[in-house]
Amino acid sequence: MRYFFLAYAVIALLVAGMLGLRGQKFSKPPIRIFPDMDEQDKLRAQKPDRFFADGHGPRLPVAKTQPRGFNPGGEMTLGGIPEYTFGGQTGYYETGQIGDYYGIGMPDELELTPENAQALIRRGKERFNIYCAVCHGPSGDGLGITSAYGVPVATNPNAKLNSITPTLYPDGRMFNTITRGMGRMSGYGSQIPLRDRWAIIAYVRTLQAAKTPPPQAP
Repeated sequence: MRYFFLAYAVIALLVAGMLGLRGQKFSKPPIRIFPDMDEQDKLRAQKPDRFFADGHGPRLPVAKTQPRGFNPGGEMTLGGIPEYTFGGQTGYYETGQIGDYYGIGMPDELELTPENAQALIRRGKERFNIYCAVCHGPSGDGLGITSAYGVPVATNPNAKLNSITPTLYPDGRMFNTITRGMGRMSGYGSQIPLRDRWAIIAYVRTLQAAKTPPPQAP
């Protein structure tokens, strides 16, 4: 029993020595076992900061910085393709839905023709490689670079969509997934413009078509 009290006393002294007495002043920051993010390396808005020569914490944007969606001369383009909006409307082009149902096919707002359809697919391939390939893989096989670092392999969009008829997994639902995310995948609605989301869908459809075996001759 005496060893119990001796150990108890030693532990109490250690705790008191580490945490200090309540109300005691320190010349150095105290040791915090559970800091709970009390102190963070950040600067609150509109607060001064001695790190900068002028003492102002808020900084001006870097030279030639442009707000998203605005370009010189008021041109609403992104990569040479019109950038209408990032969303907020209720039409098929903005939501992928027609009423309470997901739609099928490319929206009329894209104004697709046999001449510009290939440009849209090329744009979709570019955007897919930037935003999607890291998890889904360049060919959509689900073996992106993240799988090499222990991240679970993302759902293979080609295999999943090839095994489900378009009426069950239409273009509109794919658009909704890109916009809002699904499972471990976060949404990209604030990063990818509307037209680029449809361009990615068009490119994914070409990947599916390339993996679909040709029909057998009778």
